[in-house]
Amino acid sequence: MSYMPVPGSVRTRAASGNALAVGSMLLWAAGFPAAEVLLGSYDPLTLITMRLAMAMLVLLPIWALVDGTRAMRNARWRRGLWVGAFGFGIGTYAILLAQWFTDPVTVALFASVTPVAATAIEVLAGQRKVSWRFAVGVIASVIGGAVAVEGALGADIGWGVALVLVSGTLFSWASNASVRDFPDLSPLGRSTITFAGATVFAMLALGSGVLLGFDLVPARAITPNELGLLAIYAVAAMALSQILFIASVGRLGIALTAFHINIAPFYVMVFMLALGGEWSWPKVLGAAIVGAGVLISQRG
Repeated sequence: MSYMPVPGSVRTRAASGNALAVGSMLLWAAGFPAAEVLLGSYDPLTLITMRLAMAMLVLLPIWALVDGTRAMRNARWRRGLWVGAFGFGIGTYAILLAQWFTDPVTVALFASVTPVAATAIEVLAGQRKVSWRFAVGVIASVIGGAVAVEGALGADIGWGVALVLVSGTLFSWASNASVRDFPDLSPLGRSTITFAGATVFAMLALGSGVLLGFDLVPARAITPNELGLLAIYAVAAMALSQILFIASVGRLGIALTAFHINIAPFYVMVFMLALGGEWSWPKVLGAAIVGAGVLISQRG
């Protein structure tokens, strides 16, 4: 049984793909405020390992129940672990480090350049020919991200930008590979097998850091409040968000799905305002420019 391509008309696939991407980005954006609080108590490497481990505790049993253990046994685990470790393992750690250097809204806005990397990946793989509308959309996303920065390109911000570029490129490559290399798996299976690789990478990195003498293990137990935030960060903003994202990639392709990352700043802004954050008109303007690019790129 193959999950690629999705049957139905082009219009139907586009509508369902965009709806899945919107849901994915809503969940993904919810993780930034939670991570902002948790980063005050935990090292980024420790936090990303805890996040991936909790996500896997949820994904593995659900995959077994929904698709059956036979699908798990027959999956290409070696390839899945490699794609997950290199793409999602390094990529998720890089974006968390970027948030550590900057702030959650800025990270989401900088992530608007991800469609550039996603488009390049599809073009190089022969999966997409870039139309003038699509090119305008990509340019608008970059301009919107630049406007949102408000000219604050200090040393720390510069490192944040570099890390987001690395993360966006790796995440785009791994998402595309998840759909291309595992056509017989459902979005749930594709997400689980690759996140297993990311979890292995994070655990090995954390274990190596501890052996080298770095202070990475918390000296106290996690509090109930932190556990709730970690659940939002791991289950909602990672496990569930990734399933929807991979399902959207199967319908739209990684480039068009990645454009929805540009809308995440609106969601992050709303979540941060609810927690006492400040309103920023330049960031709203930047996100609006990006949103216009999303609409232009998908017309026709």
